[in-house]
Amino acid sequence: MKYLNYFKNKKILITGHTGFKGSWSILVLKFLGAKLYGISNGYVSNPSMFKKLNLHKQLQKNFIFDISNYSKLKKTINVIEPDIILHMAAQALVFKSYTLPFQTMKTNTFGTINLLEIIRNIKFKCTILIITSDKVYKNVEKKSPYFENDEIYGIDPYSASKSMAEIAINSYIKSYLIRKKNINIGIARAGNVIGGGDWAENRIVPDCIKSWTKLKPAKIRNPESTRPWQHVLEPIFGYILFIYYLSKNRKFNGEILNFGPDSKNNYSVIKLINNIGKIWPYKKVR
Repeated sequence: MKYLNYFKNKKILITGHTGFKGSWSILVLKFLGAKLYGISNGYVSNPSMFKKLNLHKQLQKNFIFDISNYSKLKKTINVIEPDIILHMAAQALVFKSYTLPFQTMKTNTFGTINLLEIIRNIKFKCTILIITSDKVYKNVEKKSPYFENDEIYGIDPYSASKSMAEIAINSYIKSYLIRKKNINIGIARAGNVIGGGDWAENRIVPDCIKSWTKLKPAKIRNPESTRPWQHVLEPIFGYILFIYYLSKNRKFNGEILNFGPDSKNNYSVIKLINNIGKIWPYKKVR
C-alpha cells in the first residue's frame, strides 16, 4: 500500500506517547520509517508498555512535561517543526475523571487549546490529527451507532472535557486554521480499545486478567452494557490512513471521522469476558 511509504523520514510528534495507544503508535510509525518525537506527562500505568519495551530508544527525543504548560509546548513544537502531530495526550479514564475532574479538564480541554493556539501561529507545513473520543456524543440511549454529525454533549467529567475540546477545535478550525495553507487538521473519535500492553486501572480486560491471575473473581460493573470493542491496531492504522489523506488532499481539511467496528459486531461486557474466559483457566466474575 503506497500510503505506508509516505511516513518514511517524516518528523512526527506524538503527544501522550507513553500511553497505551501512544506506545503502539510508536511501534507502527517506527516500522514505517518515521522520525519520532514524544511529549507526555509521565506513565499512565505500572507496569507500563512504554517502559517495558524501552520505547524511548525508538524516539529522536523523549519529552516529559504537561501539555498544559503553554510556553514549554510552544518551544518544543517550534524547535522540532514536525511534519505531523498526532495529538493523543489525555487523562483517558472515565472512572478516574470523577475523582480528578480538574486535572482531566486541564489536560483534555486546555491542553488541546494550547496546541491549537500554537499551531495557529506556526509558519512551517504541518498535518495535525487530534484524537478525541466516542464519548463526546449526547447519550440518547439509541441502539443505532452515533454518527459524526450527532449532537456533542458529554456529561461525566471525561466526556465533558472531550466535548469542550471538540468545541474549541471546531472554533479554531472555522475561525483560523481552515484558511492556513500550511495546516491540515482533522479529528478522530474512537473508544473501547483493547489489546496487549494495556495495564491501566478500571479497564475491563486488564482488570479481568489481574483478578484471574490471582485466582480471584473479576468485578464487573455493567455486564449487560454493549460497547464497540476494537483492537488497538485498528484505530491506529485508521489514524495513519486519515493523516495520509489529510496531507495529500485539502478537501479533507477539518474532517471528523469515527473509528470503530461494524455495529453488528458490538459485544456486551459479559460476552467479551466469556470469550476471553474460553482461553483462560480461571474465569469467574461477580
